[in-house]
Amino acid sequence: MKYFYLIANLAKELVPETRAYIIDRLEKRGAQCRFLSPAQQNKYGKHTPSELVPSETECVITIGGDGTLIQAARDLAGRNIPLLGVNRGHLGFLNQVSTEDEIEEAIEALTQDRYELERRMMIRGTVFHEGKPVFQDIALNEIAVTSQVPLRVLRYQVSVNDEYLNHYSADGVLVATPTGSTAYNLSAGGPVMAPAGRMMALTPVCPHSLNARSIVLAPEDRVRIGVSNSGRVSFDGDSTADLETGDSLAVERSGLETVMIRRKKQSFMQNLSDHLSGI
Repeated sequence: MKYFYLIANLAKELVPETRAYIIDRLEKRGAQCRFLSPAQQNKYGKHTPSELVPSETECVITIGGDGTLIQAARDLAGRNIPLLGVNRGHLGFLNQVSTEDEIEEAIEALTQDRYELERRMMIRGTVFHEGKPVFQDIALNEIAVTSQVPLRVLRYQVSVNDEYLNHYSADGVLVATPTGSTAYNLSAGGPVMAPAGRMMALTPVCPHSLNARSIVLAPEDRVRIGVSNSGRVSFDGDSTADLETGDSLAVERSGLETVMIRRKKQSFMQNLSDHLSGI
């Protein structure tokens, strides 16, 4: 690889210094590196418009927390540019590089074309109002439906492939990908799934029932969630859409995927064990 693009959350501690270090190490190896100018950063905030990332880009390096990488995946969906995350956040399940030694090792491997790629499943959610689609977006982690009013319990009617499944009285209901299984889904008591898998987890959030359980679904399944009162759907905690009484949300596998650089020396099980032991 020779052409890189950096996406950094400059509000986080040590991120500006880390970005400067990565640029220096890349350029010393003859690589070219682009990133948003200060004016563009002020204009677009946490977003990176896809059209600003050059077509010759071979790898995007994100610097920050998992949220920085997820935002990059959403912004650049469909470009199939491999992503590598450098962790300057808290847990960093997605960001596999943290220390200077790991950064140095990763840059050397990338510039010498010694790396592996892993394709991550994404999901698509469509909001229906009076039977017509009115909003659609994608997610790498999860799509969640909650109340518009904090701490208000809603009643959700859930069906899978147009077959009734259950009613949930809960703070929310979410559909998570394998990548997102270690995020909101894990906090809500859902299962951990291997990131390269092709499946979805349907998980009630704080259900008011002892028999409400998370369910793992096949990638070809289609989930529909209806609300008894006004609700809100969020995509990776970023974009949102309001739901009125009678509206519904349909969630299914997206045709888009996120491509990630995977370090050969660290397996998913090792990464999971390291993070769970530190929670």
